[in-house]
This record gives sequence, structure tokens and C-alpha cells, in this order.
Amino acid sequence: MPMNFGTMSQGDVPQGRNGKHKAIVTRLLSDLDQLPKGIALKIPLSELADGIENVRSALNRATRKGDRNVATATDAAFLYVWNKG
Repeated sequence: MPMNFGTMSQGDVPQGRNGKHKAIVTRLLSDLDQLPKGIALKIPLSELADGIENVRSALNRATRKGDRNVATATDAAFLYVWNKG
């Protein structure tokens, strides 16, 4: 019986999950690592091409996975992110 799908060597299969928000979340986490206490990042909403809700969710997943305590807030033009505690 013919196969329905193509095949490839298992060694060539990509490992891990690199979601479409990985680049922005990686940048945010890097900046949070350098952030002094009492200071928040101010990210223009125009830089969040996929929408604030999706980026916020991706950031939440990454911070929970990394056991980080981060807070966010928004207004009409910016997403604010800071380290809690």
C-alpha cells in the first residue's frame, strides 16, 4: 500500500518547540535579567505584531517555566513588564 506522507531520517527531525513568539519573549527575558529593581520595561504595542494577548500569554508561559515572578500592565500604547519582588 502506498504511503500517505513523506518520510525523513529521525536524526533530521527538529527537536524542541520554537513558537512564533520566541524572539520577542527571548528579548523581553534578556532585558528583565538586566532590569534594576523598581524599573519596568516599556514596549510599544506597535512592536507586538501578533497582538498583546498572544505575547502576554507566551511571556506568562516562559516565566512560569523559568520560575520567574513577573508582572505586566498595559495602556493604549504600551505593554509594561517588570520583575516582582
